[in-house]
Amino acid sequence: MTQLTSERDTTTDGAVEFRLTAADRCDSCGAQAYISAQVNGSELLFCAHHGRKYEEKLRSIATEWHDESSRLLEATN
Repeated sequence: MTQLTSERDTTTDGAVEFRLTAADRCDSCGAQAYISAQVNGSELLFCAHHGRKYEEKLRSIATEWHDESSRLLEATN
């Protein structure tokens, strides 16, 4: 069963914290990662494009799926 996690965590003082940082890179192309999937005990990182491309297949085998791609929309506002 896939566990979905919140795209952001709120600290006790109300500040927003994201789990993925600019240092986390897509395993497919090297762009900034916004999606993380746990598969067979390993973490796979993907940019929004590759995360969407592989989402259907990965969700069926992933034990965790973490998506912060909504941060891209926030950056444009």
